[in-house]
Amino acid sequence: MSRPPAPWSRRRFLRASGLSVALPFLPSLANASDAAAASGMTTAAGTPLRLVYLYVPNGVNMTHWRPQGEGDAFEFNRSTQALAKHRDALQFVSNLENREAYIHRDGAGDHARANASFLTAARPHKSAVDVHCGISADQVVAQKYGHLTRLPSLELSCDGVRKSGQCDSGYSCAYQFNLSWRDPETPIAPESNPRLVFERLFGNGAHGERQRNYELRQARQMSVLDFVRDEAKLLDRQISREDRHKVDEYLTGVREIESQIAKAEAYGLPPDPNMATPADEIPDSYRDHMRTLFDVLAVALETDQTRVCSFMLAHDGSNRTFRDIGINDAHHYLSHHKKDADRLEKIAQIDAFYCEQFAYFLDAMASRTSGEGRSLLDDSMIVYGSGLSDGDRHNQDDLPIIVAGGGGGTLQRGRHLKFDKPTPMANLHLSLIQRMGVETGAFSDSTGAMPV
Repeated sequence: MSRPPAPWSRRRFLRASGLSVALPFLPSLANASDAAAASGMTTAAGTPLRLVYLYVPNGVNMTHWRPQGEGDAFEFNRSTQALAKHRDALQFVSNLENREAYIHRDGAGDHARANASFLTAARPHKSAVDVHCGISADQVVAQKYGHLTRLPSLELSCDGVRKSGQCDSGYSCAYQFNLSWRDPETPIAPESNPRLVFERLFGNGAHGERQRNYELRQARQMSVLDFVRDEAKLLDRQISREDRHKVDEYLTGVREIESQIAKAEAYGLPPDPNMATPADEIPDSYRDHMRTLFDVLAVALETDQTRVCSFMLAHDGSNRTFRDIGINDAHHYLSHHKKDADRLEKIAQIDAFYCEQFAYFLDAMASRTSGEGRSLLDDSMIVYGSGLSDGDRHNQDDLPIIVAGGGGGTLQRGRHLKFDKPTPMANLHLSLIQRMGVETGAFSDSTGAMPV
């Protein structure tokens, strides 16, 4: 008697069909073996729910950024006009504050505190060497459900990586160059090179070659790890107790890599998107750099390689210039405007530039299918904002925050939600964490879930 065929899953369909293009989540092929059906991270239709955080530095020109009017009668201000076409997919949230970023007794260092506390709502310890903050909202979700996707989470940045040294008034650079924190002592370094991100997700080479190249890379990694293990065994007989401790720490990292490889093997070959592999070099244009990373992120979310992402467009305190729009002054310098009209005008133009890139990402999400009759944007929750409001005052209240996407039908859209009194940013994090399926009643200094 022949055995009945196994139920069709999305992954089995990809293998059996011989297709090498990346497919979005297909509800008609879903079953219990699919990751999307195995967790609380799904919409009512059983499609995956995604969570994305986007960070912009140095505050904004609130005069030209803040929405005019409240509720569904609001009007877009000058700096956010590029988002008007997505009115029905987003909501502005006003009067949020990050209390743990306030000065208190720590003195200067507002940029470090703004950056580090944006996703953690925790107070970073003022030190260049003793790093301590808090777990970030994205990692609360990743640690609960990250085993269901190839990558638990994706961390991106348009800046370099720094995890040590002093950057802002006695604070470690780890606070300013990392948004995501695995735990209070461990920031997660983001990747800024679009090609490296793409190859990590889908393999290297041209379309049609990536899956074979991915297999070869896995085999090479296992061969290297086998060699390292053998060498470590030989060393163990010859070294001191102190050195043995160092080797043990090193082997802990090796075991983590082994776990990653084992997980990759369990998921089989990654999809092969019909998309050109990004160039080796990071684009010279800041606009192109952001957009290339946004393209890779959208494909990663569409193909369910990950469901959680943080993207730091630039670190707080950034002195980046904006040649794309003809501004050669450094952003941080301009943010200390002292009410100078010329500086304020340039800040408004920079704010508009960032909103244009955000609109580009929303376009990419809206154009991709998540499920029958719904877009990837409908089944996502995207937070866009800064850890400062007015960059000159360095204030962490009335933060410029936008929540986009439908949250699988759970988020309100097309409105300006303005709270009567300062409300913890942690309340927003708590609301989104809960919608992602994590059962918790609190996050950091939250006072309750927010009605977003």
